[in-house]
Amino acid sequence: MPHVSALYRYPVKGFTPERRPHLVIQDDGRVQGDRALVFRFADAVEPEDATFPKSRGLALMTFPTLARICLTYDDEKQTMRLRIDDVDIETDLSTEGRARLVDAVTTYLRSTSDARLLDAEGVLPLGLIGDGRTARFQDRPQGYISLHGEASVAELDAAVSAPVDDRRFRSNIVVSGAPAWAELGWQGRIRIGEVVFDVQKPIERCVAITANPDSGVRDARLLRVLTTEFEQDAPTLGILLLPAEGGGVIREGDEVRDESD
Repeated sequence: MPHVSALYRYPVKGFTPERRPHLVIQDDGRVQGDRALVFRFADAVEPEDATFPKSRGLALMTFPTLARICLTYDDEKQTMRLRIDDVDIETDLSTEGRARLVDAVTTYLRSTSDARLLDAEGVLPLGLIGDGRTARFQDRPQGYISLHGEASVAELDAAVSAPVDDRRFRSNIVVSGAPAWAELGWQGRIRIGEVVFDVQKPIERCVAITANPDSGVRDARLLRVLTTEFEQDAPTLGILLLPAEGGGVIREGDEVRDESD
């Protein structure tokens, strides 16, 4: 029986995944506390709705060296810790604290191979926006829950020389106990823990998955491998879900059951 082997959320869009023993799935299809903060570009106004495309702020798709930053967020204290090389900052989300974090991220990026991207019109100065609680900076108007299978990632890892693990794909749910690529064929409804989900569609991947999550270097041509070695029409790994009957809690170890009938 397929079951949940790992759960993740991403308090700051485009930064470090946070492994959690459980996730709270909201009725609107978002994970509580997921993408609650974002480093936006200077010309990106704060959105009125709950969507924020990657092109409007820092994201692995364009800034792969972000992967090297270790960023943790404390929900209760609303404090963020940022560590990279000899920098170690922990601060609150006050105006002064946000300014320190923005300065640290900007200074780090200036030292990387992504530095030239900061000089594009409308990028600097960066701003850190969001209340640290509300999930609102997803790419799509509907947040969606993302899921992929461990076995699919293992097959992709075996096809390339660079190390490939779950972190590259930034899913909320990782499932084990299913054959490789089986999740791409799931349809209808599935139940995980308290939540029944409608399966929406497979996830077509972008260049973000080519960045090594430890080094920040693009070290694997995974988009091409998916379409050639695995004969996909478009580079695809994982699926998108939406709650069918309201939200609830899902936990590591929960079974994934077919609820289509």
